[in-house]
Amino acid sequence: MSTIAEKILGEKAGKGKAANTGEIAECEVDYIMVNDITGVPAFEVFEELGREGEIRREKVVVVQDHYVPNKDVASAEQAKALREYARRYGIEHYYEIGRGGICHQVMIEDGFAAPGRLIIGADSHTCSYGALGAFSTGVGSTEAAAAMATGRLWFKVPETQKFVINGALQRYVMGKDIILHVIGDIGVSGSLYKAQEFYGTAIANLSLSDRITISNMAIEAGAKAGIIPPDEKVFEFLRGRVRGDYNAVYADGNEEDYEEVFEYDAAEIVPTVAKPFSPANTVPASELDVNIDQAYLGSCTNGRIEDLRVAAKLLKGKKVNPEVRMIVVPASEKVFQQAIEEGLIQTFLNAGAFVCGPTCGACLGGHMGVLAQGERCVSTTNRNFIGRMGHKDSEVYLANPAVVAASAITGRITDPAELAL
Repeated sequence: MSTIAEKILGEKAGKGKAANTGEIAECEVDYIMVNDITGVPAFEVFEELGREGEIRREKVVVVQDHYVPNKDVASAEQAKALREYARRYGIEHYYEIGRGGICHQVMIEDGFAAPGRLIIGADSHTCSYGALGAFSTGVGSTEAAAAMATGRLWFKVPETQKFVINGALQRYVMGKDIILHVIGDIGVSGSLYKAQEFYGTAIANLSLSDRITISNMAIEAGAKAGIIPPDEKVFEFLRGRVRGDYNAVYADGNEEDYEEVFEYDAAEIVPTVAKPFSPANTVPASELDVNIDQAYLGSCTNGRIEDLRVAAKLLKGKKVNPEVRMIVVPASEKVFQQAIEEGLIQTFLNAGAFVCGPTCGACLGGHMGVLAQGERCVSTTNRNFIGRMGHKDSEVYLANPAVVAASAITGRITDPAELAL
């Protein structure tokens, strides 16, 4: 009897059955994703392998997203180099600025991610695609290069933990709060080199967007993958979108297959904030009274249309606090366009927020929202380590889109329920 990770890795290894926990499986990968930071070194290593004529270009997806629009000459040269590699090797799945967005959102909305697939990406948050029932995981540029040449990569089959969240969520509680609650419970090493599987009525009732947020942050607990069994919501999302065929994979449902089982009551989860300098340093938003300088809404974690809708609803008819700057970054061009059509962007602009096209920039302290010494930001991003969004003496507080919007209005970290009083 087997878990989803064991079944997918066994299938991709050509075993005809599930792989065993702990074994090394050499697997055929479905897609290899690289971005402007990791893609250039991956192509450099690929050329060192001397396999230029053997590139598995149909499996390679290249996305410009981290330092675009280019912030300086160095980032411009980096983007140029990646662009030239994509042209040289005839990479069809190449996403230029203005025609894609943040890599993980592109991989999902453009139909690369699907149930039962094995996807690697030279970016740690590649685990996002587990929300659609894939085994997806981050790798280094060297591993990406090897897979570009051979179409294959080896994996140590991980143990799997099961997380069950049952019950109804309170108002303003989102997928971000569920995963922060879990990480706050088990810690940043609680799932080290393990796969996570998520179940329960609360998970089943979540939108796909909220599920992606949960899978996205599995890596923040050290997980190799964060997988949610696919259901009709996933299948409906993929209709007319997915590239090629796919086969949904499910665990056999035996508790003894899991290394550990965690159970949570959804009703006990509240809007949650991770204080500096760890995603595990969690506290209810209502217990904080921290003034902020910046409110950031976006990233591969919470830049989807559903996230923008939540924030815009709270901001409609209100103004961003004069002591705060708010930055809104849709996760892709398609999300940006939809937000324009729905009037969300106008709502943000009317409130006094700055809105720009999709980029990873501020999340990694690159550009478009870097923090100065002593500044505090409440952010929908996924990491709040020392210096993550700028100066080493700045602070990042992780929260869901509703908390970020409410905080932008009040000028301090705020439980959105406070605005409804």
